[in-house]
Amino acid sequence: MATPLVSAHHLERVFSFASERIRAIHDVDLEVSSGQLVVITGRSGAGKTTLLNLLAGLDRATSGTVYIQGQDLSRLSEGELTQLRRRNIGFVFQSFGLLPLLSAYENVELPLRVANWGRGERHRRTEECLKLVGLGDRASHRPYELSGGEQQRVAIARALVHQPSLILADEPTGELDTTTGEAIFALLKDIVEKEEVAIIVATHDVTMAKTATMARELSDGTFVT
Repeated sequence: MATPLVSAHHLERVFSFASERIRAIHDVDLEVSSGQLVVITGRSGAGKTTLLNLLAGLDRATSGTVYIQGQDLSRLSEGELTQLRRRNIGFVFQSFGLLPLLSAYENVELPLRVANWGRGERHRRTEECLKLVGLGDRASHRPYELSGGEQQRVAIARALVHQPSLILADEPTGELDTTTGEAIFALLKDIVEKEEVAIIVATHDVTMAKTATMARELSDGTFVT
């Protein structure tokens, strides 16, 4: 059996405030393979963002382990974690996170510049990803010239452009209307199939879970389904 792309075992994250201990995440086990779209639902405060941060190595677990492509994140230095994220993980945020002075093309291309891709390969891959999200004809537009749905499509293209094995999306439809949100979710499903990437989506929208490869619900920091 193939090794899972993402594997979390007995994951716990405890935050301490004065004399109080808050278990933001506890008793969490999760395995995700390439080609899967996993939706994690739960109310605000359920621990969804904390879990994504642990899976990305942006936060360290109090106990338990997270493996990405067989690498134990707890054994990696901060520099090694940064390199892992740059090579292997893409991020999509609720607020899009686009640079306002850059065009859609430049926003998507930026991770490739950071990774020192050659000019020709940058151009080819950037155009490929913009076309994949349906914005090939909007490449020169800046974020303020795009709708919310179009901005999120640019953000998805940017997350995908460096060919990561994993994309983590935190409330990617949170600032979009229902129809646009459904279109974004359909796009994520399409990307999973075409790019063979794994995508983990954290959302409060339970309707998103209906057509996912796997759906789990977080409540008070642990999976209840």
